[in-house]
Amino acid sequence: MPKRLSKNFKNRSTRIVNNTFQIISGEYRGRKFSFPDVTGLRPTPGKVRETLFNWIQFESFDKTYLDLFAGSGALSFEALSRGAKQVVSVEKDFNAFQSLEKNRKNLKSDKIRFFNQDALKFLAKKSNQSFDFVFLDPPFNKNILPKALRSLSEGNFVTSGSKIYIESEYEIIEKEISTFFPKKIRISKQKQSGQVNYCLIEIL
Repeated sequence: MPKRLSKNFKNRSTRIVNNTFQIISGEYRGRKFSFPDVTGLRPTPGKVRETLFNWIQFESFDKTYLDLFAGSGALSFEALSRGAKQVVSVEKDFNAFQSLEKNRKNLKSDKIRFFNQDALKFLAKKSNQSFDFVFLDPPFNKNILPKALRSLSEGNFVTSGSKIYIESEYEIIEKEISTFFPKKIRISKQKQSGQVNYCLIEIL
């Protein structure tokens, strides 16, 4: 997959100053969550999160979610707030994982689970269930996205009707990612915010 990066993006600092995010809608609307200062952690901005959940608002309730690079947990907790049936989230960094667990315990919800594990290792084991939605926001510039997409397909994590949300440093091309899936796929939505490209893929 091509890497269309600008020099400004490559040199951009990954340090986060304001380590909080706020839930946009649903049961926990307005609630603020904190997260640690972890190198490379890029919480999905509120504007982008709002766009994503506007895309899926009529089909997001009582569905299963897999968040493979949970980071701050912004996407996971937003899905939970909007009525998710189950949220499974994976985060490699231990400090970030501890923060996610703390926030989960404060909510006292049994609908969300966090795993302190490398996402690709998590995907290496076949799943006993397919998820309705997958959030895929891997670290940039590490060529993780193609590996994650292939593992999602081969590991039974997605099936017909599943949707995959992707954030990347380059534009996603339908023809290129279709090679990772035996079933036909289509990009149903795609936008760019600053230097972050994001899209929603549907497996047909």
